[in-house]
Amino acid sequence: MTLPLPIPPCAKRDGLSGLSCERFEYASTMATTLLAPVKTEREILEHSMSEDDPNANVQPRSEAGRPRWGPRHRGAQELAELYSPGKRLQEWVCVVVCCTLCICAGLLMAKYLRADASLLLAAIAGVLTADFASGLVHWAADTWGAVDLPIIGKNFLRPFREHHIDPTSITRHDFVETNGDNFAITIPVLARIVWQLLSYDTSQIDDQFHWIAYWYLCCIFVAMTNQIHKWSHTYFGLPAWVVLLQEWHIILPRRHHRIHHVAPHETYFCITTGWLNWPLEKLHFWSTLEIIIEALTGCKPRADDMKWAQKRS
Repeated sequence: MTLPLPIPPCAKRDGLSGLSCERFEYASTMATTLLAPVKTEREILEHSMSEDDPNANVQPRSEAGRPRWGPRHRGAQELAELYSPGKRLQEWVCVVVCCTLCICAGLLMAKYLRADASLLLAAIAGVLTADFASGLVHWAADTWGAVDLPIIGKNFLRPFREHHIDPTSITRHDFVETNGDNFAITIPVLARIVWQLLSYDTSQIDDQFHWIAYWYLCCIFVAMTNQIHKWSHTYFGLPAWVVLLQEWHIILPRRHHRIHHVAPHETYFCITTGWLNWPLEKLHFWSTLEIIIEALTGCKPRADDMKWAQKRS
């Protein structure tokens, strides 16, 4: 199928430099490929959880009558039970430390702040970096490893497995559980920023301020990523300003993120703004990495994810 063209494929303009039929067909095919949806409406309906269902996540059941997704899924229940007091303590510590460093860095930066083009560029670069970083971490945690791995399994991979089986579980998590791990990632960078602002002289800070601003804003966006992600799964009761940001695609929209939750969850991994999802998908970025890693290691992508998804009650 080709896109409708404004003029017939073999038409000539003034008998001079018109495009040949073959070139029109090629251009039309390329346009169709680029504009084609990553997932069709049918795929979204049949292979992802209907998160906007208001009645306690009532889902279509499999042929055996067992839930395919949601809090009644056996795998989701087992994974939720692995959330430990030690993990909770780690999240609390990370939230407190990150917020303290963020406030200190912001106050120290205030006297050097100038509203100019470099600050705008730092903000845009920070957003794009955070969006790509969110995709890279999300892809790695979704695709590789297992919950039974020491340390990282239960503490960091478990939430990713639970989230695919019960996507709306994140909406039942409080601020600390939702954001603790993302806040933890930013602590080393924020600590370095505070150290620079306290130890460098004024001329050094002026010279490097655009880089300091870039890293600081990147940390803000990284820290906020899972909160934005939570909002993309929240279909009821969102503040109007959040919905507006989603509709303008300034942050991750709900319908956009639904594409990732079409089983087997192999695309659209970026969850800060989602701006990079379409170009990375068209470049086959994630699938190419998976082919290379599987060829080198023999590991199958998303094997552990599938194992937990098949644990139906």
